[in-house]
Amino acid sequence: MAFEVVVPDVAEVRSGDPGVVVLENARRKAHAGRAEAGGEGLALGVDTDVALDGRLLGKPDDERGARERLETLSGRTHEVLSGVVLLDTAIGSEIPVERSATARTEVTFNELDQATIDLYLASEEWRDRAGAYAIQGLGSILVAGLQGDFSNVVGLPVTLLLQLAPNLIE
Repeated sequence: MAFEVVVPDVAEVRSGDPGVVVLENARRKAHAGRAEAGGEGLALGVDTDVALDGRLLGKPDDERGARERLETLSGRTHEVLSGVVLLDTAIGSEIPVERSATARTEVTFNELDQATIDLYLASEEWRDRAGAYAIQGLGSILVAGLQGDFSNVVGLPVTLLLQLAPNLIE
């Protein structure tokens, strides 16, 4: 099975119920990516964000925004949510069939001192990361534990993806 990676430029929703927002953004990405790739075959759209107290934190624009997010998350538990949308054309139809779901993982941060925050910010790993961290890298020092799918926190909930499309591993 051959895959083409397309990163579409879409207007993302930034406010509202976190689970609804990530699913809608994933849907927009799947439809735009499918259109850019010629409008046929399987298309996958994924959107991952961090939610705390019912609101999305998004990606920081600069180091100050990253520091604020890390300080806010320090010693607290937050949710990482990923919307996953698969589009595929049913036999005999041009209208894509959608399969979609949302993954949720709870992540608890350590109490972060300024030295740890400064070290992490200096790594610049926080750039272009929802919640200003990447758990699969140096960001692992920020995390005390998690409940749920680790791959969801990385940004692609593999378990959920395979539930939606088990034939991907055939």
